[in-house]
Amino acid sequence: MTRTSTCIYQFLVLNWYIFINYYIPQQGKDIQKSTIFQNGGQWKYLTFLNLFLQAIFHGVACLEDTLKRMKGKKDIKFVTAFRDLLFTTLAFPFVFLSFWIVFFYDRELIYPKQLDDIFPSWMNHAMHSTILPFTLVEIILRPHCYPVRKKGLAVLAAASLVYTSRILWIYLRTGTWAYPMLAKLSAVGLAALFSFSYIVSVSIYLLGEKLNHWKWGDLGQSRKKNK
Repeated sequence: MTRTSTCIYQFLVLNWYIFINYYIPQQGKDIQKSTIFQNGGQWKYLTFLNLFLQAIFHGVACLEDTLKRMKGKKDIKFVTAFRDLLFTTLAFPFVFLSFWIVFFYDRELIYPKQLDDIFPSWMNHAMHSTILPFTLVEIILRPHCYPVRKKGLAVLAAASLVYTSRILWIYLRTGTWAYPMLAKLSAVGLAALFSFSYIVSVSIYLLGEKLNHWKWGDLGQSRKKNK
């Protein structure tokens, strides 16, 4: 794709995520729907944090494409580095994989059937499915410079620790879990689940690294060395 086409694409995806991030809270204003967001609000759900993160990432990517057209590569190294760090560590489709695995095993554990009467099917896919094709397009669109592996895994570990701490804090404060499946687990089961989730996120990170290398070879790494 040309630089102009890439910029237009990023702008359209950015607006898609802005729309989704705006639309869902508006739905939550309804009394019946707002009960879903009690005890921690919408930000207790990884899905909504991910939607917000995707909007930030595509906003940064759109900004980078625009600045490249205006100033050239040398003036925006920080923006490019920040874009790559977001994409390689936090914006990769962990939510897509984790949600649909649990959903197809037993949807009542993560997305009870009663939610179908509140959120239409298209919204479920907007929240949990569209991230995958957008991610694949991003991989094909341009090379990404992965951080030193220790740094990348450290960012993942920090993000996992922060979110796990928030989930536990909400439970200790309100006595309710963000997800139904957590109420069915013992303390050991919770520890195992949180540890397994981190292992999955690491696996997805490494998969993204392999896909980037498969598509672009050492181009991303050579960019890092030239900085």
